[in-house]
Amino acid sequence: MPLLYCVIASAMLCIGLSTAIPTNALAGNFKPLETVIEKAVEDSVFPGASVAVIYKGKTVFHKAFGRLTYTPDSTPVDTTTIYDLASLTKAVATTSIIMQLVERDSLSLQAPVETYLPDFGKNGKQHVTIEHLLRHTSGLRAHSFFAQRCATPAALFSAIASDTLLSPPGKTTLYSDLGFMLLGKIVETITGKSLASNFQERFGTPLRMRSTMFTPPPSLLSRIAPVDKDTFWPFTSPRPLVNDQNAALLGGVAGHAGLYSTTGDLLRMTAMLMQSGTIHSHLYFQKSTLRTFLSRNNSPRALGWDLRSPDGHSSAGDYFSNSSYGHLGFTGTSLWIDPEKELAVILLSNRVYPTADNIRIRKFRPLLHNTVIQCLGLQPRQTE
Repeated sequence: MPLLYCVIASAMLCIGLSTAIPTNALAGNFKPLETVIEKAVEDSVFPGASVAVIYKGKTVFHKAFGRLTYTPDSTPVDTTTIYDLASLTKAVATTSIIMQLVERDSLSLQAPVETYLPDFGKNGKQHVTIEHLLRHTSGLRAHSFFAQRCATPAALFSAIASDTLLSPPGKTTLYSDLGFMLLGKIVETITGKSLASNFQERFGTPLRMRSTMFTPPPSLLSRIAPVDKDTFWPFTSPRPLVNDQNAALLGGVAGHAGLYSTTGDLLRMTAMLMQSGTIHSHLYFQKSTLRTFLSRNNSPRALGWDLRSPDGHSSAGDYFSNSSYGHLGFTGTSLWIDPEKELAVILLSNRVYPTADNIRIRKFRPLLHNTVIQCLGLQPRQTE
């Protein structure tokens, strides 16, 4: 327990949360959570994982489990292990930047995408708006292996522009990587800077997220959890490290994937979100902007974020409030925030090592969140 105390205290000092450790954390109330995660490692849900929990403004749990790979002599992971966030990039990086651009009048949610990317507005796509991209209601297809027919980022975006829609804009929700590739490109078009530079300047540096970045350098490889190998990379040029092939084709920096981070860094970002966009007297975005982006607006998804389904089927489990928002990442990552319960759970893992065919995490995610709720005593009481 002294080790756990040190890990928790250190995390809270880093993100500026209260260092007063709740009695229940020291009393071992998170032992069921540790057991569940240890069992997941034993059952090969993932080789290793780092998990953090914020409750009522305090980091009440922050611990890592397992190893970088399944090899017995593999390096044990810790809370500084860096993970490929995959689609958490959409929420943490791209959506956060867009929130600032919308708030500062550089970008309009109702503007057609062709306003910023003129080549896009053909083949029936002239009415697709920025909001459609953020809510995944654009009508664009979900995914495409662009490396099979595109050799450059320009060719990829040209292929998207030449495509037709699967459904009229605003009519159908279909989760689309293509929409967020476009959003990343729009950010770069408006600002004249790369998506990576935008994130670093707007969030990474001021929040002191020192281990969060696109295209991490070789010097950090020993700290990065490995993912499955891409056996279909068709080019002789070196493949960027990122798990997602389309993000690799875009140089490792893309609106839909490519960001790397640690639970410690994400605790900082999450604390800022839970404090409505302001932390340490630094305003990242207005409370009203966050409210706008988290609005359901008769849609199953918010702007850039997923929402807990009212029917109860969610990776956030059975007890998170319907106002909860979050996002998943293909590599085995997730972030869920419950504003009503003042609770957030961060999971980083490399479940795709050595193969993405491993889908055991689908059952684990709800169990993880249910166990956190139970450890905190927040599950509803059963009526007789």
